[in-house]
Amino acid sequence: MNYKQGMFKENSFFNQTIVITGGGSGLGKSMAKYLAKLGANVIITSRNFEKLQNTAEEIEAEIDKKIEPIACDVRDYEQVEKMITIANEKFGKIDALINNAAGNFISPTERLSANAFDTILDIVLKGTKNCTLALGKHWIKEKQQGTFLNIVTTYAWTGSAYVVPSACAKAGVLALTRSLAVEWAKYGIRMNAIAPGPFPTKGAWDRLLPGDLKEKFDLKNKIPLKRVGEHQELANLVAYLLSDFSAYINGEVITIDGGEWLQGAGEFNFLEQIPEEMWDMLEQMIRAKKK
Repeated sequence: MNYKQGMFKENSFFNQTIVITGGGSGLGKSMAKYLAKLGANVIITSRNFEKLQNTAEEIEAEIDKKIEPIACDVRDYEQVEKMITIANEKFGKIDALINNAAGNFISPTERLSANAFDTILDIVLKGTKNCTLALGKHWIKEKQQGTFLNIVTTYAWTGSAYVVPSACAKAGVLALTRSLAVEWAKYGIRMNAIAPGPFPTKGAWDRLLPGDLKEKFDLKNKIPLKRVGEHQELANLVAYLLSDFSAYINGEVITIDGGEWLQGAGEFNFLEQIPEEMWDMLEQMIRAKKK
């Protein structure tokens, strides 16, 4: 058994239709590939239709399963409604939606323009609201059960310097997740979230840590397990939370980060940097004080 391998049986998601926003690259692409491999009808959306087409063709060539690309700017409610209509017309229904579309950049907050701040809020929070509201209304009207899965971050509940717009937006998505999990459960609609730690992707991480910053700030050093995540690990968790095996999980956020946020949260976790011989010396000093 290997964490780099898929954990579900072939055709586990046969006849299931799943929409993934931000599905043209990165984690969205990895989710799309695995869910399609499991037999799902997968729809990937983003603003860049050319990127979506390339991703769809790449996945189709590898696993021989058609991926449906639909251009959609999640910030525009009318475009979201149109995307949902197209998906329903093509496959008859939508069973799940993964709110994965996101934007982020690292910057001192005082250097940000109001427009830059709004851009992140619009993609992450407004985009998630648009997709959730449009599809939720449809499911409730049609008396159809469904599952939402939102991709958040661990700093959604702690906050984080230098990514303040993203922290604000993700905190809003987390509140939306927990609130609607209660309100819409009576309609058979579940809503959960995943908070991933570092799962490096070429495009996103190059933008966040350009040049040699990736080497200077080696993310593995922040993680107790001393490694970053494998995309298959996240894809396995996504499949589980969309499956009937997780039917009793609702309103939960699952962290998958190798212990990263807990290491940063502990007040004395920095003591990990003390070498063994210094612990011996400290122990002798403490014993001497007791005497």
